[in-house]
Amino acid sequence: MRIDPKSLELQERVVAINRVSKVVKGGKRFKFAVLVVVGDGMNYVGVGIGKAKEIADAVRKGIDKASKNLVAVKHNADTIPHPVVGEFGAARVLLKPSPAGTGVIAGGVVRAIMELGGVKDVVTKVTGRTSNAINVAHATLEAIKNTRTEAEIVKLRGLASEPEPEEEPDTETETMAELTAQEEA
Repeated sequence: MRIDPKSLELQERVVAINRVSKVVKGGKRFKFAVLVVVGDGMNYVGVGIGKAKEIADAVRKGIDKASKNLVAVKHNADTIPHPVVGEFGAARVLLKPSPAGTGVIAGGVVRAIMELGGVKDVVTKVTGRTSNAINVAHATLEAIKNTRTEAEIVKLRGLASEPEPEEEPDTETETMAELTAQEEA
């Protein structure tokens, strides 16, 4: 399901700027690759990369791409529902729920994604064989996509949301004490 970015008030945050050079006969040609995170601060967040000769153009392209690829962040109060690991390339990101008042304990890229997604209490750890900002951002989005709320899990498992009725004791079987009492009487 695609989310309409025009109906949301999106905030943007530039997370990483990478200057790329190409050596040609006349010297070096520089371009910029910018990683941008956008979100509404409550439920939706997206990541995009813009590339251009000027930083301003690259940021604009990154915002456009990020707003087209929004992901819904599932909340359990101000934290995430359960621990989850996201992987992308060589990057792995662990997201764990934490008690109220903990805050967002995360590095640069993951912090931007969590804050713009509306998560206020979470503990994160970037593991894996890289700390490349682009791979970490995509791994964080994969982790967010893999979170499930309690209602979704119940629905997937096909369970009823109401508790099961308790079993009534079997009245046909009598204990030995009851049988001996009946024989004596």
